[in-house]
Amino acid sequence: MIPGGGQPNMQQLLQQAQKMQQDLARAQQELAATEVEGQAGGGLVKATVTGSGDLRGLVIDPKAVDPEDTETLADLIVAAVQAANDNAQQLQQAKLGPLAQGMGGMPGLGF
Repeated sequence: MIPGGGQPNMQQLLQQAQKMQQDLARAQQELAATEVEGQAGGGLVKATVTGSGDLRGLVIDPKAVDPEDTETLADLIVAAVQAANDNAQQLQQAKLGPLAQGMGGMPGLGF
C-alpha cells in the first residue's frame, strides 16, 4: 500500500530499481577485487580467496610437508580453503545482504 492511497510513481520505482542494480554490480566488483584469507594447522597452511570465492593463493609452511603423511597435508589444505571460503561468504553477506534485502531477497545468490 502506498501511504495516502495514491498510485506508485513508476518512474521513481524504476529509478530505485536501477540504482539498486548499479549498487549490486558495484558490490560484486568490489567482492571480486577483495581478497580474504583462511588458515589451518595454526597457520601452517594459508589459503587466499577473493570475496567472490575464487582461490588466488596457497601458502604451505615447509614444516607441514611430511612425505610419509600427505593425507594430513591434504586435510590442512582443504581446511584452509574452507576457512577462506567461509570468510568470503561472510564478506558477501556484509556487502550484498543489505542490497538483497532492499530488493526483496535474491534467489540463487545463497542469501
